[in-house]
Amino acid sequence: MYVLRCSDNSLYCGITKDLERRLGQHNAGTGARYTRGRGPVAVLHSWTVPAREAALREEHAFKALTRKKKLAFLKESNPTGLAGLLRDCTGAA
Repeated sequence: MYVLRCSDNSLYCGITKDLERRLGQHNAGTGARYTRGRGPVAVLHSWTVPAREAALREEHAFKALTRKKKLAFLKESNPTGLAGLLRDCTGAA
């Protein structure tokens, strides 16, 4: 499971077995319909989930969160690596 930040500062969540390949597809405009025209995209965070069914459940649960809760979750998941990207997403100084 992974979360991307699009060039318009929106968030995109998806699942894949090969994140590098999928990221290339998103940036080439051949990935998900949502990310087409919103590139380039950057990975905010990714998780390893043991089974596809579990990944689909987690993706659905993440997508049901409000933007504020998604950003808080991402910040807690990786407090050191996301500071600049999250600042860009929230518009905070």
